[in-house]
Amino acid sequence: MVGKYYEAFEVGETIEHEKRRTVSESDNQRFCDMTMNQQPLHLDADFAADTQFGERLVNGLYTMSLAVGLSIPETTDGTIVANLSYDGVEHPAPVFHGDTIRAQSTVTDKRETSDGERGIVTMRVEAFRVEPDGEDTLVCKFERTVLSLKREHAE
Repeated sequence: MVGKYYEAFEVGETIEHEKRRTVSESDNQRFCDMTMNQQPLHLDADFAADTQFGERLVNGLYTMSLAVGLSIPETTDGTIVANLSYDGVEHPAPVFHGDTIRAQSTVTDKRETSDGERGIVTMRVEAFRVEPDGEDTLVCKFERTVLSLKREHAE
């Protein structure tokens, strides 16, 4: 699916992203390995067992990255010039191996660039742990600002 061009974003709209992902131990391990993050809370079951969480946590940067990835198809797939910033990142609840994550994006601001050929769009991205009772838990939220193509100027 092609993402939205600048003109299609509406301030206040919330986009529910269809894709979900169940986070595996392997996902967490590989992400920590690739980023050289050897925090024992993510990798050492014995260490994590003695924490307030009682088990290993999924790396918060993986959770944030996953939320971005889940949001791409319905927002910026093929229509983005660049990600400009990620601001106000919060992790209000932990993610554990085996948790399924879903995401949604709410457009909070948009404005044209000074040359009028592109636009800047800011979205609040929220990631949720899918719960069996339907009351999903917010696990990550942040503002994502992108430089977006306008349809008339797309190649």
